[in-house]
Amino acid sequence: MDKTDFRDAMARLGAAVNIVTTDGPAGRAGFTATAVCSVTDDPPTLLVCLNRGASVYPVFAANDALCVNALGAGQQAVSGLFGGKTPMAERFAGVAWHAESTGAPVLDDAAVSFDCRVVRRTEVGTHDVLFCEVQSLAAHAEPHALVYFGRAYHELRLAP
Repeated sequence: MDKTDFRDAMARLGAAVNIVTTDGPAGRAGFTATAVCSVTDDPPTLLVCLNRGASVYPVFAANDALCVNALGAGQQAVSGLFGGKTPMAERFAGVAWHAESTGAPVLDDAAVSFDCRVVRRTEVGTHDVLFCEVQSLAAHAEPHALVYFGRAYHELRLAP
């Protein structure tokens, strides 16, 4: 299988845009991710894929908590902030945060945030697959989402 063909095919799958954050003994870090999905609701568990070559990898590998912050309509700039080469301190300074039970940064304005403990890690190819048990969640009052499809952002809002 050619990598380019695979990536082109994956561009045809719409995915939620998330900022995945952590804080703990190894420090604070965050990155933009679309490789996030639900595993089960008993116990509530998410799956997060993280490239072992990513600059944030050592911090996430050492910390046992993370927060999946699903972005909402109008938050493309936040995605760009956490998806590029912006220094970590500047990423976090650009938006408002608070902490829940795990201590991982929770984005104040996220469409929905899942505060999690990492309960299992599995290596697959270039990535670690993190299984994350949800400890608490927070949802924005207005349902809306930011998705990535066809190598572009798209905003979703419920019709009135």
